[in-house]
Amino acid sequence: QVQLVESGGGLVQAGGSLRLSCTASGGTFSSYRMGWFRQAPGKEREFVAAVSRGGSATYYADSVKGRFTISRDNAKNTVYLQMNSLKHEDTADYYCAAVTRRWDTTFLLSPKDYDAWGQGTQVTVSS
Repeated sequence: QVQLVESGGGLVQAGGSLRLSCTASGGTFSSYRMGWFRQAPGKEREFVAAVSRGGSATYYADSVKGRFTISRDNAKNTVYLQMNSLKHEDTADYYCAAVTRRWDTTFLLSPKDYDAWGQGTQVTVSS
């Protein structure tokens, strides 16, 4: 059983930055594709960013491209989401997720494709 724990959320002014971290335990981290999702009150969970197993390839939702950066450090079993130029619309609960039961190599953008989830960390952007 893979356990994911997010950290780094909080309150930030519009235009500011936050760095989220997600640390995995109980599995083989380097074998998992990783992603970040977010969910605002009353809305569906949406894809934010994904990173390949080795960290060399990334993919972003259009809404965050150019502002957010996903990366991973397999030696530390950790995936990061650097968020710059934050907007009020970025306010949401942010979740780290892993693909542990699929062995293909494509980017996965649906929450249904991920089978291990963190508890979430809240990001609030004030105007």
